[in-house]
Amino acid sequence: MLRKTLCNLPRFSQLCGLPRRLQSTQAEAAPAITTTVSADAEPEDIAVIEQRILKHPDYFQVHNLFTVRDLFNARVHYGHKEGSLDDRMRPYLYGNRLGHLIFDLDKTAVHLRDALNFVAHIAFRDGIILFFNRNALNAHLVEQKALEAGEFSHTRFWRGGIFTNANVQFDAVTRLPDLCIFLNTQNNVMSQHTAVRDAAKMAIPTVGIVDSNCNPNLITYPVPGNDDSPAAVELYCNLFKEAILRGKRKRRELLGLPPLDETQPRRSRNKNTTTKSN
Repeated sequence: MLRKTLCNLPRFSQLCGLPRRLQSTQAEAAPAITTTVSADAEPEDIAVIEQRILKHPDYFQVHNLFTVRDLFNARVHYGHKEGSLDDRMRPYLYGNRLGHLIFDLDKTAVHLRDALNFVAHIAFRDGIILFFNRNALNAHLVEQKALEAGEFSHTRFWRGGIFTNANVQFDAVTRLPDLCIFLNTQNNVMSQHTAVRDAAKMAIPTVGIVDSNCNPNLITYPVPGNDDSPAAVELYCNLFKEAILRGKRKRRELLGLPPLDETQPRRSRNKNTTTKSN
């Protein structure tokens, strides 16, 4: 009788709730969603599954792609000198060292995981993703990683109006990208990348690495961190690539298609949805 009474007592977590540090762990360990459907499944069934995936806190498990130590080893915490600080980046800073600003990597990790989760969801829904980079030192790396992910890149001068005046410059069937990823958001230390403004005008969501001298206001998912170091840029590219591939793998599982062939660098698309590059 006593054993039955003890079993019926409510748990401590039901009365007081879990501490915040344990709640985040519980969210990461959320049960997986079964997404395999038959070939003749109703479209409504797939839509319901997609909504369940959208509400999942971390369906693509992007939280385990990196650690704060990985960010530190890649020199993500290094900012520019104090004199070049943009006041809008002040909340993301930890302090300064020998005249150079230092990013708070705990805050960077939170923003980067949110950005990776969003990128994975865009890839899961078969969106077109366009990588941007204006640093000639990292141009080849960005192009290669975008190719390996089966997406597109632009690492040269961007002519204003390609997004906002696409119907005139190309034709009426041109499809704009569903997401723009900026590995750096400036053309130089004083001028913002023109595509950042154009994407904001066309309501295209953006993910951007914002250094201490950048303006994060027009970026949908800003990631505070170093945008100059080759090690940092390589880490960003590898993380975005893996998030994209995870989203594509889950989509193929949902549709019952064979596994993704990652040896094919460029995905095949219907002619009606192929974008034209400048």
